[in-house]
Amino acid sequence: MRFIEKLFSWNKTIQITVALLLTLIVFSFYGLYTNTFPVLKPENFVFPILSLIHFVFLYVLWFKIKEEEGTDPQMKVIEFLMYGVCVVYAFNVYMTISTLTTYFEFSNHVIPATFFPMGILILVMQLTLIGLTLLAFKYRKNIVGNYNFDDMNQHIDSWE
Repeated sequence: MRFIEKLFSWNKTIQITVALLLTLIVFSFYGLYTNTFPVLKPENFVFPILSLIHFVFLYVLWFKIKEEEGTDPQMKVIEFLMYGVCVVYAFNVYMTISTLTTYFEFSNHVIPATFFPMGILILVMQLTLIGLTLLAFKYRKNIVGNYNFDDMNQHIDSWE
């Protein structure tokens, strides 16, 4: 684990995650079977919308580390939302794998030559995104600190 932390510092983790998110947003509109970008399908917008939560989490993590601040209730809520987003990421990995395994079921149809290269590229990027997200959670715990649930109400001033 130390090797991964040396290879991916917290700053590199955030930068690579942002690049992966932006690339996967574009690829969320890509159709493996058709080699086109069917933009008007509503299910293609799920990943870009949920990635907004991920961008907010990365910004909050970057801000807390730069300013050397501790955790707060808002960060806790964003991280808990990120756990749900990670489930959606895992579902996307499952869907990509199931799409790639259906290649031989449609052997009588014309499937583009880019099916496997693009599918494997998307799969690797999705798995890397999950790994970097888990690493970001670890950096939050190690650098920013744990969530102190007994101290959560001390930061709320109802008169502000």
